[in-house]
Amino acid sequence: MGLFNALNLSGNPTAVDWEMTPEYSFGTFESWGGRERVRSNNERIYYFIVDAWGETPKLCLMERGIKHARIVAEIKAPSEMMQRCVQKQGKVALFERTHAINGELKQWLLDNIMENEDTSRVIPIKEEDQRDLLGVSGLPGVDESLPEDLPARIVLPETTMEFVEEEAGKMIREYNFTDHKRNPNGLFGNYLVDNGDGLTVTDVVTGLMWQRDGLDIMSHRMLRKGIEKLNEEGFAGHDDWRMPTLHEALSLVEQELNSKGHYLHPAFSADQPFIMVDTIRRPGGQWFVDYKQGSAYWSSGTIPGGFGSFAVRPKGRKR
Repeated sequence: MGLFNALNLSGNPTAVDWEMTPEYSFGTFESWGGRERVRSNNERIYYFIVDAWGETPKLCLMERGIKHARIVAEIKAPSEMMQRCVQKQGKVALFERTHAINGELKQWLLDNIMENEDTSRVIPIKEEDQRDLLGVSGLPGVDESLPEDLPARIVLPETTMEFVEEEAGKMIREYNFTDHKRNPNGLFGNYLVDNGDGLTVTDVVTGLMWQRDGLDIMSHRMLRKGIEKLNEEGFAGHDDWRMPTLHEALSLVEQELNSKGHYLHPAFSADQPFIMVDTIRRPGGQWFVDYKQGSAYWSSGTIPGGFGSFAVRPKGRKR
């Protein structure tokens, strides 16, 4: 029967790209990369990865395309074989827990999965439309009275900056941002209000207007193009949208998980679990804020997939 027959995927794929890895996928589908670029938005490539984010690593079959990534199946490989693959990765950063398969796993897949009549080890992952359709924000209206104990207005840095790891931690503690890795007891007192347009909210404390739905997951370069398009179209009546800085993105991190599984007010879309920010990491990389983890991280460009972002602008300036 074979792997692909068992999964019954659209397009009737027949082959795995054994050379594709999480590192190569970023360049192939999102930004630069050394491999031949994929030209069609409809093209799909299949490859195996080891997902080591949980306590027990998983062997997964990925379906990848331009601005498209999903796990189509989990393969129940021998646990000791999976552990050996992860151990060979050595010490890795917190954000690099998605690995390429090794030669041992490849041979096991060829011998036991690819053309085997017994597909009991193949667990299909059902594709569901998980788009977060934003409804009522649950916030007070922009014209409602403000609480008497509202924190004092604070202006956060809005220009591109550079931080090494130690400087980022110092900054987070200085502003008392909630960062569940570096400053878990921090509490930055923002106060969000609904602007009544269904598209934006404003933090009265920082004076920042935020896009609720965000921009789709894409590369850093395409994020900037997406923001240019927002400005050309006058999104929500404004043409001065930009990427947030690390300070600004961290100002939204909450102490508690919301119903969508993010450390963020539920008025924001769950479709951007981690957002790229306009802050550079020295000696190399780009900072981003992961709202699922409630913390700031940096990307070396080897993470499979791209990033989203919430566009931001200073409240008070209109077209």
